[in-house]
Amino acid sequence: MVTEVKMPRLGVTMKQGTIGKWLKKEGDRVEKGDVLFEVETEKLTKRVEASACGVLRKIVFPEKRTVPVATTIALLGEPDEPLPEVLESVPGALGMSPTEHLKTTESAKPAIETSKDIRVSPVARKLAQEYGIDVTGIQGTGPGGRIVREDILKTVAASRAEPVSFAKGIEVQPISTIRRVTAERMSKSHLTAAHVTITNEVDVTEMMRLRQAMLPEIERAAGVRISYNDMIVKAVTKALNEYSYLNSTLDEDCIKISRDIHIGIAVSLDQGLMVVVIRDADKKSLVEISKATKELVDKARQGTISLDEVSGSTFTITNLGIFGVEIFTPIINFPETAILGIGRIAEKPVVMEGQIVVRSMMYLSLSFDHRIIDGAPAAKFLERIKQVLENPHLLLT
Repeated sequence: MVTEVKMPRLGVTMKQGTIGKWLKKEGDRVEKGDVLFEVETEKLTKRVEASACGVLRKIVFPEKRTVPVATTIALLGEPDEPLPEVLESVPGALGMSPTEHLKTTESAKPAIETSKDIRVSPVARKLAQEYGIDVTGIQGTGPGGRIVREDILKTVAASRAEPVSFAKGIEVQPISTIRRVTAERMSKSHLTAAHVTITNEVDVTEMMRLRQAMLPEIERAAGVRISYNDMIVKAVTKALNEYSYLNSTLDEDCIKISRDIHIGIAVSLDQGLMVVVIRDADKKSLVEISKATKELVDKARQGTISLDEVSGSTFTITNLGIFGVEIFTPIINFPETAILGIGRIAEKPVVMEGQIVVRSMMYLSLSFDHRIIDGAPAAKFLERIKQVLENPHLLLT
């Protein structure tokens, strides 16, 4: 029996996905549970397992094609089984994705005609010029035999050609979907929001002492190890309950304040930055926050996280202190209103009651959208986080 492999829905809001990589090739035997391909979305890359056994008879869509959810992208079956006519009915089966089809029929620029009547898209022509590729010998897979971007990339991969505009010794790598989307969103955030960053230095000596005292008991009782990041998340939720404007978004002529507090945690991965989301963080204890964070980060690094687990944050925290950074200016995770940057903890001489003492100090950097929040309430919000961290018994309530 032929099995149609379809583009999976990784989250309730997912409408389409990009085939990042086929891990099996046509003709390979596939067992149920084998990793068949990778799906890339705007927020994550996920490996998808085969739901049935059989031979991979046909790959309908090649790598880097974007197709709608539930679209048939491959066929599994036995070698002698006739294949259904799905190939003819699926948009893009002849080398053109549904997204490209829409662009072509609705708003795409006409192809450039060469003197030899070779049809080449503008993007493909530019890419061919960069790599010094002669397009006259390329068979186009676009509509009407047009040469498209993928055709040039395949030719480059086959010939291992180097861009003629680059000096030798420079490695050129394709940009991942996550990295591309991160770049687009960060640029949009930077150009759209009126970024202002303020900093505050926090004495975390008592917080460190409390953590050290709690660790053995919590590890025995709950099997988790509370981190400083977990304690900061808890402090942020308390401050957001008091200063809800920091938990909002700007929607044209109105400000939408979320009653739910979903904290995003920035996680650095090889393919780019991912923000995992702790839902209803204000309703969770320190132990619950720690468990949720560890589970989400593990899933992100293993590639098993779902789209719902990286969507819907209302406020984001990013920690560069683990890399030795003290102060930085984080860019707001659009369309949120603010983001908190955490710096490293360092022992410093501090004057207390007229005496110079050594204390553990840490900088917090708050970037906020000045279109929504003024400097004074933003400063009060940051000061409230400082108060909670310097009086860490408040984290236990």
